[in-house]
Amino acid sequence: MIRHRIAAFAFLLMTAGVSLAALGQGRPDPATVIAAQREAMVPLAFMDGVWRGPAWTILASGEKHTITQTERIGPFLDGSVKVIEGRGYDADGKVTFNAFGTISYNPATRAYTLHSYAQGNAGDFTLKPTLDGYVWEIPAGQMTIRYTCVVKDGAWREVGDRIMPGKEPVRFFEMNLKRVGDTTWPAGGAISPK
Repeated sequence: MIRHRIAAFAFLLMTAGVSLAALGQGRPDPATVIAAQREAMVPLAFMDGVWRGPAWTILASGEKHTITQTERIGPFLDGSVKVIEGRGYDADGKVTFNAFGTISYNPATRAYTLHSYAQGNAGDFTLKPTLDGYVWEIPAGQMTIRYTCVVKDGAWREVGDRIMPGKEPVRFFEMNLKRVGDTTWPAGGAISPK
């Protein structure tokens, strides 16, 4: 019992020492951090704009569901964050899929994070830029859901695969979008101070 208390007290002292040391170092200069984040967003500038095209997904029932997918994407917070909204429309024009996300970069860890809200779920996922797009994954127990995007000549192709160890990937999603224009979203239309 005494040994546990001594260990707990030692842990508290060590934690306090680390916290005080971190405070002593001060916070990094915000302008420097934002400049690094903005620079890290440059390879993802191809995403900016308005996109539209056909998409399909395999529902839990096994049925293939086809929609028209749209994406509007733009820089925010002085270009240090990318903001994304996706909408999927059925043949009658009804929204059957809606997602919102942000992509950010942490200079300290040198990692990109996709923060996503879709279908009642939210999560943070590692996004890795590639030479012609990106890859991001959702860990799901033994399974991994991997999205792979390639953008070339104004065409955006993204596929989703379920990956299980020792098995072939199973494709459950694909979208093929064309860039249809520019957008000032989300920075455009800000409320003025007067």
